[in-house]
Amino acid sequence: MGTEESPTPPPFDPELAVVLDTLGALTSITPENLAARRARDAASRPRPTVEELRADGRFEVTEVRVPGPPGGPEVVLVSARPAGVAGPLPLLYYMHGGAMIMGNAWSVLPRILREWVEPLGMAVLSVEYRLAPETRYPGPLEDCYAGLVWAVEHAAELDVDPGRIVIGGKSAGGGLAAALALLARDRGGPSALGQLLLCPMLDDRMETLSSHQMSGVGLWDLTSHTTVWQALLGDLYGSSELPPYAAPARATDLSGLPPAFIEVGSAEMFRDEDVAYAQAIWRAGGRAELHVWPGAYHGFDGIAPHAAVSKDARATRTRWLRRLLAQ
Repeated sequence: MGTEESPTPPPFDPELAVVLDTLGALTSITPENLAARRARDAASRPRPTVEELRADGRFEVTEVRVPGPPGGPEVVLVSARPAGVAGPLPLLYYMHGGAMIMGNAWSVLPRILREWVEPLGMAVLSVEYRLAPETRYPGPLEDCYAGLVWAVEHAAELDVDPGRIVIGGKSAGGGLAAALALLARDRGGPSALGQLLLCPMLDDRMETLSSHQMSGVGLWDLTSHTTVWQALLGDLYGSSELPPYAAPARATDLSGLPPAFIEVGSAEMFRDEDVAYAQAIWRAGGRAELHVWPGAYHGFDGIAPHAAVSKDARATRTRWLRRLLAQ
């Protein structure tokens, strides 16, 4: 039995555990090894080309450069849709994961195209936001906001329905999606039909039980988490005045937000902050569908896609999107 100082972690799903064992020992991300970790991540997940994403003509894929936030550079959006399908189509506006320090808008698209764009008849815009530590908060979020505003203003050009936009993301991208929903609400900006938050990274404070219970058990630890939040926030790290757009778990008003789909694993550090976010939406009178996948660690469905729980998670997300788009 665990103590408060050393809580016992919940067990991993057996299928997921087998795959995790093949990945080797965890190496924490530190400021000193950040550049090397980025290079390794880029090498392990090569960026697909536009031609590869087009998949022999199944999809129409283009890269679009749009005006960025005031004082910032242009934002690259990767636009994709089923080939030959007339619109206006519903739009998934998507932010990639990578702990705010890694990842790109292209590498996430093969799965999105296969799992949502083709079967649901959607379009997608994947956002190439600037990364930390070179660009600190609010730069990455402002990139995402500028791209969303442009997409709504150019909906006819994109052949998408501005009234059926779902904002979404995974991990760091899920945190950006949650922050984008808050920012759009408070600025009177574009309203979304829903927000798809997959294991979102929401809380910089690392005070939850799961953030300690699961540190170093699986794929992430408190050292890595501290490194990436410091990279994003710089001098704002640890401030009691940090705005909720930087870390949505700090939000005190979650009213007036789009319906949310929130999923997380029972065996990952983000579990408690994500559950708390769903509860806060409910307390504010909002709509949230919460799934806590038993024995799942962070990013489980990408690491072990053939596990039964991974298949269940993917099917559940798709069902939620289908119900949302049918409204």
